[in-house]
Parts: sequence; C-alpha cells; structure tokens
Amino acid sequence: MTRLSIDVTPDDLIDTLSFFDSWEDRYRYIIDLGKMLVEQDASFRTDERLVRGCQSQVWMDCEPDGDQLYVIVDSDAHIVKGLLYVVLVAYHGKTPTEILAWDMEGFFTQLDLIKHLSPTRGNGLRAMVKRIQHCAQAALVG
Repeated sequence: MTRLSIDVTPDDLIDTLSFFDSWEDRYRYIIDLGKMLVEQDASFRTDERLVRGCQSQVWMDCEPDGDQLYVIVDSDAHIVKGLLYVVLVAYHGKTPTEILAWDMEGFFTQLDLIKHLSPTRGNGLRAMVKRIQHCAQAALVG
C-alpha cells in the first residue's frame, strides 16, 4: 500500500473552492485533486477493503503509525477519487481522537458540497467517513 502525502489543509480547500464561480469548475478541481491520489495495485482491491454504500467502488484501509492514522484509498471513478481526497484533507495523518472529534458534516457545509451531489453520491461519501471513523474508534480501543 502506498501512503499519500497531503499538503492541503481544510481551510486551504475551503478558500480554493470558494474562488470558483460555478460548481462545474469546482467539480473539475475536485477531480484534479483525485488525480493526486496514488493508484493502488490490484491486490489492494479486496472485498474486505470495499466500502459498502458507495455508488462507485471504493476501497479503503487504515494504517496506524505511532499515534497517527493514515488512510489508504482507491476508487474506480474520477469524481469519487476527488471526493476521497477531500475527506483525506480532513482526516489523513490525524490521531484517532482528532478524527472522531472532527465535524465532517460542518466541513461539508463549509465546502457547500453535499447539496451539489446526487443522493447516492452523498450517501457514499458519508459511508467513507463512517468507515474512517470506525477505524479511528478501533484504533482507540486497541
């Protein structure tokens, strides 16, 4: 598995997306963000890593490193890779406690994101978030 390095902060992302006048331009930017995700090899795409509830196929794994949790992801859809990147901006490299304390719904509201996604895409995005939160909870329990 290849770990991603993310240099974008949540505030950076909010500022950048607010710069665009149209959601079409914002979608293009989100898709471009997804291109920065490292494509995992085929062995990563297992049933146990598959996130249920997503319209597209999404594979996810969490890797603890000291007190931080790193999320490894892959998807078969460009827009979903971008949405994964958005989620990782908030969670990647954080402690399990920080992940569980983060207000992801509030972050999505600040990005004005959910209302611009189809209901199934929004549900899939929330399924990804729940999977990461579950990993964080499991890491705390040990």
